[in-house]
Amino acid sequence: MNSKAKIAVVTGATSGIGFGVAKRLGKDGYTVILNGIEDDKGAQKVKELTEAGITAEYYGFDVTNEEAVTSNINAIGEKFGKIDVLVNNAGGLGGRSRFEEMTTEFYRSVMALNLDSTFFASRAAIPFLKKGENASIINYTSNAGWTAGGPGAGIYGTSKAAVHAITRALAKDLAEYGIRVNAVSPGTIDTPFHEQIKSTKPEVFASWKNNILLGRLGQPEDVASVVSFLASTDAAFLTAETIQIGGGQALGI
Repeated sequence: MNSKAKIAVVTGATSGIGFGVAKRLGKDGYTVILNGIEDDKGAQKVKELTEAGITAEYYGFDVTNEEAVTSNINAIGEKFGKIDVLVNNAGGLGGRSRFEEMTTEFYRSVMALNLDSTFFASRAAIPFLKKGENASIINYTSNAGWTAGGPGAGIYGTSKAAVHAITRALAKDLAEYGIRVNAVSPGTIDTPFHEQIKSTKPEVFASWKNNILLGRLGQPEDVASVVSFLASTDAAFLTAETIQIGGGQALGI
């Protein structure tokens, strides 16, 4: 085991933005630990990265399960002796529901997917980040954290606003150890996340670019390059920040 290798843990990394980020960090020289819940896909993505000359491993666990997150992050940290970067990429809309009809189960599931997962993974990783080099945590919020989301996405917006707050709170808490904590806020990125609307209402999906100043949808690489920067020494004086990656979409043209 190369003890000098930089270690990056990326949750929800078997597709979409997460895999794009894992691939970029791998090209940056990190040993990349991919997390997901589809083991076959995890094995396939590790093979893909390995063939590209990237050292990668897969750990299958549900980021909303406290015990699973803690035990797996501990196993990763103990195996490598440290964690240099934790990317809390896992998350999602979780479905849509207006508040009047919203079940407590739905409310808790969306909060768990976006907020609990960030808390569980960060808490477990901190002892190993303390042993890392230029260590940092990178979280994912959303424009919905400011706009409160569209119809039925109110609790998603609420959960992402909480991720924005916990990013700043973690940054305050961990500054004394030299651990930086930042967030990215991706706009509309062309990934499987939008597969349903792409297949059922392609004209609606295509129209989304009209609300983006730069006139195109984002690609996973657009997010990956910013995550790469935040993880690097180029961002050594950056903490408690959230970077919008939406081509100007947040301005709401």
